[in-house]
Amino acid sequence: MNIFIITVGSRGDVQPYVALGKGLKGAGHSVTICTCSNFESFITKHGLNYGYMNDGLMKLFDSEVGREAIESGGNLLGSIKTMLTLLKEAKALNREMFKDAWNAAQAANPDIIIFHPKAMAGSHIAEKLGIPAIMAIPIPMIVPTAESVAIGFPNLKLGRWYNKISYTLLHKGYHTYDDVINEFRQELLGIIKLPKSTSPIQMANGKLIPILHGYSELVSPRPRDWLNTAHVTGYWFLDRENDWQAPVELMDFLEAGEKPVYVGFGSMAGRNPQRMANIVIDALQKAKVRGIIATGWGGLDLRNLTETIFKIDKIPHSWLFPRVSAVVHHGGAGTTAAGLRAGRPTIVCPFLVDQHYWGERVYALGVGSKPIPQKKLTAKKLAEAIREVTREVTTDRVIRQNAATLGEKIRQEEGIANAIAIIESIPEQRAQKLSET
Repeated sequence: MNIFIITVGSRGDVQPYVALGKGLKGAGHSVTICTCSNFESFITKHGLNYGYMNDGLMKLFDSEVGREAIESGGNLLGSIKTMLTLLKEAKALNREMFKDAWNAAQAANPDIIIFHPKAMAGSHIAEKLGIPAIMAIPIPMIVPTAESVAIGFPNLKLGRWYNKISYTLLHKGYHTYDDVINEFRQELLGIIKLPKSTSPIQMANGKLIPILHGYSELVSPRPRDWLNTAHVTGYWFLDRENDWQAPVELMDFLEAGEKPVYVGFGSMAGRNPQRMANIVIDALQKAKVRGIIATGWGGLDLRNLTETIFKIDKIPHSWLFPRVSAVVHHGGAGTTAAGLRAGRPTIVCPFLVDQHYWGERVYALGVGSKPIPQKKLTAKKLAEAIREVTREVTTDRVIRQNAATLGEKIRQEEGIANAIAIIESIPEQRAQKLSET
């Protein structure tokens, strides 16, 4: 098959789809990934076709107003504020992204479309082309369940009715973009307006969209009342290239003492990255551990480091994490997955809504400390958490053993193979239904 994948966001929103794309290519399919242009080389170096999309949305989130929105996006009210702050600009950018995705899809001539829910053009392009659409997401936040509240909503513990309502409200949020979507459908695609009753997990005709969740049930169990169109496949890991070599300086640092603690916040740094850097450095020194700090896209500003702290920019987590004693990060789905796979204790310092969810899951599974929201992050709190998961005492050995056991189980899963099997079955099911009618 000719498979077209659309995704939007930071590296954590792109890397799992590259991993899935490589798996699909290995299974004999042609794969094009359409996403922001700053990821073009990342996609093509892995042997996949690239479909152009402008990177305006990424620039918006890396702007001053975007960083301010990130800092206020830790809960429902913060998320609403974020949406309202960025909505006007985000709508204009989505208009252009929809056009780019449509142009790229026409060039790719796909048999099936796989899309991240943030790439809202996906299902509409599939409808226009008369081909199947599959939603793919690394977070359990869009399929309704009465078993738990929707990610980002306050967990008021009011019962099943409240949990269900939270998803209804979440789905209504997607209708904020109805004007942009209908403009796209009518003016570019030449199809009718989207019915107001349509949810983000439906096609315009009301048919449910198959949904692949790229994470492990060991970490987030599948709700018993989920729709049968929702699947949990296991993680989609992108392992490093065989020819990748670690810098000599890093190897020397790793060999010079005890295993260090990794600290990295990915694309999250807020408006004051130097404050974050100072907290991290101070915490590592208070905990009396060696550290590796990743500056990443967030731009942490690190100066005057001691010989016990090593600074890196970007490095494959699959290589580094097995070589550290613990991982400290923002709780992005991909980074959380990499730390758990490596079997390392985790400390999550969340910025945004789904990051809080993964932090709570880490704590509930007994594989890390209680999450520390970035708004409440101090050097003292971080140092205490580091000591909790690294010291040689009975309680902490349980955390480390739990993490090691979970990591071993995750490494045995076949998330990409499971996803491919479902993807390959969709056109066959569709053809069978058409023949029956």
